[in-house]
Amino acid sequence: MSAFIATEIPGCVLRPWRHGDAPALVRHGDDRRVWRNLTERFPHPYTAQDADSWIDYAAEPGPSLHLAIDWQGEAVGGIGLIALEDPVDQHTADFGYWLGHAVWGRGLATAAARALAAHALALPRWQRLQARVYAWNPASMRVLEKAGFEREGVLRRSICKDGELTDAVLYARLRAG
Repeated sequence: MSAFIATEIPGCVLRPWRHGDAPALVRHGDDRRVWRNLTERFPHPYTAQDADSWIDYAAEPGPSLHLAIDWQGEAVGGIGLIALEDPVDQHTADFGYWLGHAVWGRGLATAAARALAAHALALPRWQRLQARVYAWNPASMRVLEKAGFEREGVLRRSICKDGELTDAVLYARLRAG
């Protein structure tokens, strides 16, 4: 899979994480508003050691893909595909993204989601991309819908985050045909 993916917004590209991204990763990732909408694999508080560990992990070869959302030369968020492990799921990936609060509302998440989804579904491996969104995050639901994902259902009381039990809304985008 190509490591550099252009988006529809000039100055916004998806690219591999670099060790020089660590300060920006901490600056944008160490935010409770960001953490609240992510899995527990994303730590809070977010430290320089966390950033270094993530950058090393993201560079490991394998079927999953973890890219930085680069806006005007700075890593302002992340996006990726996590290949499911069971062989029956070999054509499905969990799709996820996050964006630093300082750049919310600029269309970057939508542009990044559109670009990665289109790129991934053009490859032979992926037939289905799926994403779970916490019920309290309608902005992320709109991003997915604008990126061609369809709401498939609600996983009731399936998420416990920040001491709160909530629903997850399941979205998916399938390869055409």
